[in-house]
Amino acid sequence: MYTVPTANIVAIGCMMVFSFVWPIGLLIFWRRQTKANWSAFFIGCATFFLFAMVLEQLLHAAVLAITGTALTQKIWLYALYGGLAAGVFEETGRFLAMKFCMKRTLHRENAVMYGIGHGGIECMLLLGLSYISNFVMVLMIRSGGLETMLNTLNALPDQEEAAAALQTAVEQLCTLSAWQFYMAGVERISAVMLHIGLSYLVYWAVKEQKLLYYVLAIVIHFLVDAGTIVLMRYVPVIAMEIGLLAAVGIFMVLIARQYRSEGAFTNEEKI
Repeated sequence: MYTVPTANIVAIGCMMVFSFVWPIGLLIFWRRQTKANWSAFFIGCATFFLFAMVLEQLLHAAVLAITGTALTQKIWLYALYGGLAAGVFEETGRFLAMKFCMKRTLHRENAVMYGIGHGGIECMLLLGLSYISNFVMVLMIRSGGLETMLNTLNALPDQEEAAAALQTAVEQLCTLSAWQFYMAGVERISAVMLHIGLSYLVYWAVKEQKLLYYVLAIVIHFLVDAGTIVLMRYVPVIAMEIGLLAAVGIFMVLIARQYRSEGAFTNEEKI
């Protein structure tokens, strides 16, 4: 009989709500502050979905089909590959979207709005859907339906792996400390802010026609993703997330200084 601690249920519920409130709140706040175009947000959402959730995943499927466990079992090699793939696909998508889809509305306010969309949809899809799934499992545990599902899976042929994966997920819900669930929210704060900063860098690359900023965005994205994959194995999660939040905070201070130094556009240019 599984039992999920009340503190864990509260944490799961909070993170489920946070995954949608955080990006939507940023969207509303930025729109009210700057009157940035709604379209930039949705272009950011669509670009992330196409380049990260479709094209990048197709690459992963092909590469992993060829390499098998040879890649995933070597943490440093897997970190290099994963970080580079994420950096190239997402920053290229960002660059193309700003160059072609936002050609007539590309200014600093919309660059930030694009970043909110890009990072926001990632937050809703990855964190939100994951915690909705967790919450559904909690409800099933409390109703007794989960044990029935596990028994059914174990009784079916060729479903042992699915049953084992489900049981592992349930055990984590029951045994992890509540603060570990909240760390997912801290990670998404860092991620969304990073996407906003990277969006500004790529905007600068398009605006100034300097590919160096586009390359810099790829490098930063690569370092963050690859570093996170490696550090997850060697560093406590709370130390890693706080360190990442601090690093992104420093990056965003530099971006904010550049943002403020750029002259504001006229209303005609924002239309």
